Amino acid sequence: MSGLSLTPVVIAQLYREACRFDVIVFKPGNVSCEAAGHGMQAADFLTSAAVSASVLTQLGGGVGERLLGAVRATRAAVGCNTNLGILLLVAPLVLAALAPTNEPALRQRLRVVLSDLSVADAEFAYVAIREAAPAGLGEAPAQSVYARPTVDLRAAMALAAARDLIARQYGNDYSAVFELGLAALRASRAAGGSLAQAVSAVYLTFLTSFPDSHVARKHGVAAATALCERAQRLGWSGPADPHSPAFRAKLRHLDRELKAAGINPGTSADLTVASFFACQLSDALSDRAAALSSLSQGRGPVVLGRVSPSVHG
Repeated sequence: MSGLSLTPVVIAQLYREACRFDVIVFKPGNVSCEAAGHGMQAADFLTSAAVSASVLTQLGGGVGERLLGAVRATRAAVGCNTNLGILLLVAPLVLAALAPTNEPALRQRLRVVLSDLSVADAEFAYVAIREAAPAGLGEAPAQSVYARPTVDLRAAMALAAARDLIARQYGNDYSAVFELGLAALRASRAAGGSLAQAVSAVYLTFLTSFPDSHVARKHGVAAATALCERAQRLGWSGPADPHSPAFRAKLRHLDRELKAAGINPGTSADLTVASFFACQLSDALSDRAAALSSLSQGRGPVVLGRVSPSVHG
């Protein structure tokens, strides 16, 4: 097996699909096709995905450069920050999928990308964060985003890991994505849930597992903790929960309440997108590995084209 990788076209397609489900699925507190909020519409997120896809998946450039280009493309198209958290999470995954290595496992490929992050990546990322201007962005005691970094991006993220769940993923090889998000996605599909139900299960998994970093940054840790505890009291029984009409009514009530208070569990949503994207990339790499193995053994080409069959059924 040689040169196992995905093409920019395939990765861009999977990225746009993950972002599309971000707004197709109803997630309390977040913008969706069903419920706008926080001064944004679902169309803003779809446009953001469309304009950032080619920048993220271009050949050449590191994580930081891709991140900055995608943030600028988004800003130019929609005039606000719709996707910084998503971009911070997916940029390393994109580079991992593009890498022409013999390793079929996405998380192993990701570990290499994260270990190779540079000071230049941090410089680009700092500019991207400042230009995206996320709500509640404050000053840090060391390696502030308002100053020039002197450490690589992974080390810079480690300094923010205690207060930001997205930053924490850079240090633990995306533990929340691979061990919680993907597990919830596959468990829901295995239980017969639709793709939308599976994505909802991922979101609820994050919402009930962690105080949301975006809520904590904007409204305080107490508010984020209270939201997590409130979500736990909804009565959700896990990824196999089929979502009864009564439970869906609870979700819609929570959505109205959160949006009235200006509370947006954005980190939970960003991790949901990253989990779906990672699942699709993992399955596409598995397909590619199977095709290359078949050719090397003289069995002829394997027909490709499945998009995350373990998710789509």
